Amino acid sequence: MRGRLSTVPAANPDHLAYVIYTSGSTGTPKGVCVTHRALANFLHAIRAKLPISSEDVLLAVTTLSFDIAALEIYLPLVSGARTVFVTREEAMDGSRLAGSVSDSGASLMQATPATWRILIESGWTGRPSLTMLCGGENLTPALANALLDRGAALLNLYGPTETTIWSAAHRVQRSEGSVPIGRPIANTQIYVLDPQGQPVPAGVPGELCIAGTGLARGYWDRPDLTAARFLPNPFSDQPGERLYRTGDLARFLADGTVEYCGRLDHQIKLRGYRIELGEIESVLTQHAAVREAIVVFRPDDSGRDRLVAYLTAHSHGRISFEDMRRF
Repeated sequence: MRGRLSTVPAANPDHLAYVIYTSGSTGTPKGVCVTHRALANFLHAIRAKLPISSEDVLLAVTTLSFDIAALEIYLPLVSGARTVFVTREEAMDGSRLAGSVSDSGASLMQATPATWRILIESGWTGRPSLTMLCGGENLTPALANALLDRGAALLNLYGPTETTIWSAAHRVQRSEGSVPIGRPIANTQIYVLDPQGQPVPAGVPGELCIAGTGLARGYWDRPDLTAARFLPNPFSDQPGERLYRTGDLARFLADGTVEYCGRLDHQIKLRGYRIELGEIESVLTQHAAVREAIVVFRPDDSGRDRLVAYLTAHSHGRISFEDMRRF
């Protein structure tokens, strides 16, 4: 899970760093050293995208161990607005969450697509004055259109922990096509590169790389991983400038906005969590009855995204569903 731990001491307060753990539900989460400067830049950039004043109320539904909670805590503080917190139980219950949206007088709310779906499926009819922020996983056109029917405005947000929460934003319009992740926020640069590290033309997919003020120092106590993902920025003439390889596949559209196209590896994102499918398969095959396992990411009959495991047993083995769940 993502979390906030202790600060990392620094001689210069401007270089104060916080360790935030990436949102992996499998494997070992990585500590990311995010600077105070990067967080301040993020807050002011988002504030510029969202006119917010002392009249606004932000309904905070995110657990405090998820890095996007920083927006819910600090954005109202730097803007003079008010934050209303809901419990984890309320956030997971669509009917109770709908009541909180109404009772709080919320004008802003940030959530993952999964939480917005829970709210809609509860029968929530919307709030005309609500500005909705959505991020953490891919926003589908169907969900975007359903949200646009229920609020004043919708922003699609994109960004990994390694570049300080959100790095791109897009004000969503009604559409039947894919929903772009938009353009970079202030003091952020986005590149789409081929395997040789060269920019690709508009419309051609490549690896999405991010540079700018939001970049973390790197991974806590993982110099090997830092060197592999945080590279010198060949497109900058400033000494020491770096870019971060996200591992995401994206492309520039004709109007200059960026469209997310998936992953370059087998990592997926589900309800805001990074998940390595291969690591789940490895655990499943440790069960004595299992010979082979494969895990896929697919929607169920209702259209909700699920992780599905397919298993084969040893020649004389029998696989029990309940036994596998307990294992």
